[in-house]
Amino acid sequence: MFKVPDHQVAGHEARDGKLGPLVDDLGCFYKPLQDDDRGSKELAFYTKFSSMPEITSHIRRFFPTFHGVQTLAASDGSGPRPHLVLQDVVFGRVNPSVVDIKIGSRTWYPQASEDYVNRCLKKDRETTSLLLGFRISGLKIYGGDRSGFWKPEKKVVQSFTLQDVRFVLRKFVSCNLETPDSVTDPDCSFASAVYGGTGGILSQLLELKEWFEDQTMFHFNSCSVLMVYEKESVLRGETSGAEVKLIDFAHVTEGDGVIDHNFLGGLCSLIKFISDIVNDTEKCWN
Repeated sequence: MFKVPDHQVAGHEARDGKLGPLVDDLGCFYKPLQDDDRGSKELAFYTKFSSMPEITSHIRRFFPTFHGVQTLAASDGSGPRPHLVLQDVVFGRVNPSVVDIKIGSRTWYPQASEDYVNRCLKKDRETTSLLLGFRISGLKIYGGDRSGFWKPEKKVVQSFTLQDVRFVLRKFVSCNLETPDSVTDPDCSFASAVYGGTGGILSQLLELKEWFEDQTMFHFNSCSVLMVYEKESVLRGETSGAEVKLIDFAHVTEGDGVIDHNFLGGLCSLIKFISDIVNDTEKCWN
């Protein structure tokens, strides 16, 4: 009934006897609750968020649906463990292209221990978080039947520079992927269909931006934006199925009436990168 997710791009994977998430054939994603306070904090966030009447449906759609908690055998063989039961964001997609982007120039939260803050600061400085306000945590881009998926190793992703980030965001919506690890200049031929348009990724990110410019309920520390679409749908002339979701809420804190400028700043930076790709593509076609 349960299996390892095929399209997970970041975080701990349930392989080789390690603890990680599982999925089923009904569209559910089972995320093991961590032993420390991260698990309880994420559960508390989902419980509170899902019951707040002030969260409108057009904002809820950017968050995985929460179905409660279920105890099942952990993937590491340690026995029964409670799991968050969430919407499987890529359920029903055959060959989805996925990118996980951690938002914020600061990934630690004020109440964290000194050791945790120092570890986060080190990673923020070594990646593009401090420079850009976001960093790519993982990705998987489908090139086609012959080229398959491009999924760079974790160490490669962690070493991405500003130029690498721009290259990946262009490659994410490109057709000329002769080989999975091709360094050919991306053609961005799917940019308008995936990033652009009224239902595209850029439009969805702008909706989120508008909400974050106003909401003061939560501070989304170390959360990610997950972007998904299906290249084969675009090639068939159908909609791309482009979708944006916010994920990973183990470090969310109360907003206490203050705007989450850390997340908002990183989100605006990501929007600028994607907007530039859309605009450059439109100029080429005009």
